[in-house]
Amino acid sequence: MFEKVVLIVGGNKGDRMKLLNAAVEAVSKFGKLTLKSTVYETEAWGGVAKGAFMNQVIEIRTAYSPVELLAFTQQIEIDLGRKREEHWGDRTMDIDIIFYGDQIIDTATLQIPHPFLSERRFVLVPLAEILPDFIHPVFGKSSLQMLEECDDKSEVREFKVL
Repeated sequence: MFEKVVLIVGGNKGDRMKLLNAAVEAVSKFGKLTLKSTVYETEAWGGVAKGAFMNQVIEIRTAYSPVELLAFTQQIEIDLGRKREEHWGDRTMDIDIIFYGDQIIDTATLQIPHPFLSERRFVLVPLAEILPDFIHPVFGKSSLQMLEECDDKSEVREFKVL
């Protein structure tokens, strides 16, 4: 059975655009890429990382389980130079599972829906772009509603290639 999965892909170290494209391509090997947002440049969130991030939300259809997909995405992060040195610190790549269909998963290693997505404009802006009417399975609110209610006022701007 195939499931629709929403991920956010991004990083703030190295050649951000090249790494972002490589991550999307790698994730696409584990499911059919069905949607992708504009690429956004965003302020670092959480008070630890220094540089601006490049972020993109994508949707894939996959037959892999959430745990399998998590293992694959973590390996992609490592393959693209991710070193887990500091929580919420600078990184070449971060791939988070935002939604896995309408499933709710809460384990020590995996929480779906992503627990902080409603607090982060850098997730909500691209999410609302491609899935404005998707209803959060816990909050019962659409992506657009969550964006409108979000207290995070950090800057999220469309990345334009010069």
